[in-house]
Amino acid sequence: MKIGITGGIGAGKSYICQRLRTHGIEIYDCDTAAKRLIRSSAELRRQLTELIGTDAYVGDQLNKAAVTRFLLASKENAQAIDAIVHPAVFRDFEESGLQWMESAIIYESGIYRLVDRVVVVTAPEEVRIQRVMQRDGISSEQVRQWLQRQWPQEELQRRADYEIVNDGIADIDAQIDKLLETYKV
Repeated sequence: MKIGITGGIGAGKSYICQRLRTHGIEIYDCDTAAKRLIRSSAELRRQLTELIGTDAYVGDQLNKAAVTRFLLASKENAQAIDAIVHPAVFRDFEESGLQWMESAIIYESGIYRLVDRVVVVTAPEEVRIQRVMQRDGISSEQVRQWLQRQWPQEELQRRADYEIVNDGIADIDAQIDKLLETYKV
């Protein structure tokens, strides 16, 4: 059984994945994989350069400023980049042989189709805001802007098969044990 883990910014997906790793579970991180593939895949480099232009890369590194300008110019530009990067990540996950994945945009990207179950990590909005402010050193207004760009937590909860509440109060280990028991891991 393949299981995907998702959740909005500050919910604690990465923390839950760290806890799962202590149970010997290896987890494919879609964000890390995308960055690796953008840096190392000649095919992705060619496609992104054709799309964005010759300033898409500086040496071996993606030119974040140029890519950001391109992304923010239109919704179509963002979709064009996604149409290049997402399929590469999908293939890489399938080739990895791993059963678990972490993806912040599991539904938006369509990668949920590659898993049998989706686990959503949730936390109250104010808790999420405080976590991101501390982690990233940004204002609550900036965090709220990020939250507005993401799918509502309620929609993730509605679509997911399982929920882990990471509110700083609920027993995470007990929830993880129940998750592993539920899916016979």
